[in-house]
Amino acid sequence: MKKCIVISDSFKGSLPSRDICALARERIAHFFPHCTVAALPVADGGEGTVDCFLDACGGERVLVSGVQDPYGAPLEAAYALLPDGTAVVEMAAAAGLPLVAGRKDPRLTTTYGVGQLIAHALSRGAKRVVLGLGGSATNDGGCGCAAALGVRFTDAGGKPFVPVGATLERIAHIDVSAAREKLRGVPLTAMCDITNPMHGPNGAAHIFAPQKGADAAAVALLDRQLRALDSAFSRELGASVAALPGAGAAGGFGAGCVALLGAELRSGIEVVLDVVGFDALLADADLVLTGEGRIDAQSTQGKVVGGVARRARARGVPVFALVGDVADDAYGAYDAGVSAMLSINRLAIPRAEAKARSRIDYAHTLDDLLRCICAAEQFRH
Repeated sequence: MKKCIVISDSFKGSLPSRDICALARERIAHFFPHCTVAALPVADGGEGTVDCFLDACGGERVLVSGVQDPYGAPLEAAYALLPDGTAVVEMAAAAGLPLVAGRKDPRLTTTYGVGQLIAHALSRGAKRVVLGLGGSATNDGGCGCAAALGVRFTDAGGKPFVPVGATLERIAHIDVSAAREKLRGVPLTAMCDITNPMHGPNGAAHIFAPQKGADAAAVALLDRQLRALDSAFSRELGASVAALPGAGAAGGFGAGCVALLGAELRSGIEVVLDVVGFDALLADADLVLTGEGRIDAQSTQGKVVGGVARRARARGVPVFALVGDVADDAYGAYDAGVSAMLSINRLAIPRAEAKARSRIDYAHTLDDLLRCICAAEQFRH
């Protein structure tokens, strides 16, 4: 084996993607000392996305002071500026759930700070912006972010304001001209790994707002507000975005990105694979090593394993998935291009216990796989 690509999702709560990359580098070098290892840590758009892109591509971690947190208080937040001029912003840095611990209320929180980070990246000459929509504490449809970039919202009396989750129905007029000018020639891509619509039973409020602190009454209010925002988008901008797959991401931010900022919604893993140049790396690769904490039927629908496997299969490169658990409905992964799935749960113990052993069990399972490859190469000769 002359070249191996390692590109695995994190095992949530036990083994970060960058640790998996480090482990794989070490174990592959032990068995194949002359093998080139391209290790690419990945994240799904939530917390850790910036660090993963920096690990994979290099670049600058840019710290910005005075960014507004979800309640408007100042904080220091960071984004990545990659060598090719791409800015990577994770909304969790300025509007994430950990920032509202003990005071969750998606009726009041704002994405304004996210827009400040994007604006800073534009001032640094960013040629493209990639925005991760994971881990939000908000339900404002991205209006706060848009306002920070120059979108002007006014009420029926002509008074400008920055809408939050509980005040979206106050929007009477939207002027996006200043923000569109600021973003002229700079593509904005939003990383999104859910397909939920903007509102309704499967929309942002009903599915995700409870984890952000909304009770049943607040969920009903927030859904009504998102419906009002949808109407405003249609009336003011001629935008019909509510049913777009991913429109409900991050409290309707997916819809707002498209309607207000002209963004493109894309699967997170597809964006990652493009930015890190995965297709070019596949050209002379012998093996791709991927994985996640639990592989199931959803793993091939916009997740890391499925995205990696489809591209690798197109180039004829085998893909091995090292995972925590293999669900009964996981075997469709073979049709997507996975060559084999190996569970690292070596003692067949409950997940809570297995998490504590993830590091050592991953290393031992990878060793077993590498021993098999060594034996196969001996047979070939």
